[in-house]
Amino acid sequence: MIWPSHGSNPQYLYEAVGLSLPQKYLDFSANINPLGPPNAIKDNWADFYNDITVYPDPYAKRLKKLIGKKEHVSADSLLIGNGGAELITLVARMLTDKNVLLVQPTFSEYEKACRANNCQIVSHQLAEPSFGLSLDVLRSKLMDADAVFLCNPNNPTGIRYQTPAILTLIEECAYYHCYFILDEAFYDFLLDYDSFLPYVNRFSNLIIIRSMTKMFAIPGIRLGYLAAQPHIIAELSKLQSHWSTNAIALLTGELCVQNNSFIKETQVYINNERTRLFQFFRELDFMVSPSEVNFYLLRDPHLEDQFPFFEFLLKKGMIPRHTFNFPGLEGKWLRFAIKGIAENNRLMEVLTEWRRDHR
Repeated sequence: MIWPSHGSNPQYLYEAVGLSLPQKYLDFSANINPLGPPNAIKDNWADFYNDITVYPDPYAKRLKKLIGKKEHVSADSLLIGNGGAELITLVARMLTDKNVLLVQPTFSEYEKACRANNCQIVSHQLAEPSFGLSLDVLRSKLMDADAVFLCNPNNPTGIRYQTPAILTLIEECAYYHCYFILDEAFYDFLLDYDSFLPYVNRFSNLIIIRSMTKMFAIPGIRLGYLAAQPHIIAELSKLQSHWSTNAIALLTGELCVQNNSFIKETQVYINNERTRLFQFFRELDFMVSPSEVNFYLLRDPHLEDQFPFFEFLLKKGMIPRHTFNFPGLEGKWLRFAIKGIAENNRLMEVLTEWRRDHR
């Protein structure tokens, strides 16, 4: 069976399972802000029309200036990209023929992009259900690696690794002349987060990737940025297509990066809904990953094989993200995004129905 490699586009998931897509469904497979885009985008949308007749700034100077001021890094330490996916691809091209260590389970795009560039892949598997970052075992694999990918907060578990542990890894990678690629696509869903962006001024091996599509609910626009020391930015820029980021994306980014009140509103909402959902899961005896962001892993501990549970949800029009292409998970968990209150309530109703028949 060929499983879709990402969430969203549920028609491909139903096709893989051999089911028909229901007329009505709720898609929990994509980790997008349930509050939708900030109002500022809609308010300025008509003005964006004037910019489609001119080429975008290939250096994204205004957006980089705004991000640099907010994150305390210089503009020449930033690279704007067509979503996090493009930035991951650029890093993988830079690592052609290198040895890459992946901390699993993690976003499948790292391995896909690295294998396309003839990298040799080694995985370090975290143990369920805590998925803790075991530094002692991980250390032994660093000396043979040219680069390490770590997703924090982690996708798909939603777990946040502690700052001292990550700093230790950055330092030890530096000792072995190994790049440390930190993917922070979901950092801004955390109520409190120690930003690692200022550390790019200190560590020449640190590369940080951030997506703007998740928090600001703009996956159709595609926007992200990368932070590293200027010599790395220069190297990656050579691999990037000219005008890879369109004018509307740049203008949208300029609005979003200044919208701190929207970020705070989202953080409070996600925290409240996650608390409510997790209490419900515990009451109905479901296992859930200790997520701190806008998605989580869920499983029925009464089943060894989760596929009947997965199929039941799909037939009810509840669409989770499968985990068959996450090493170490292989379908043993399902990933759900935190949606709006009505959608979350409907999920709880369906899970209650499942539990009545599967104690």
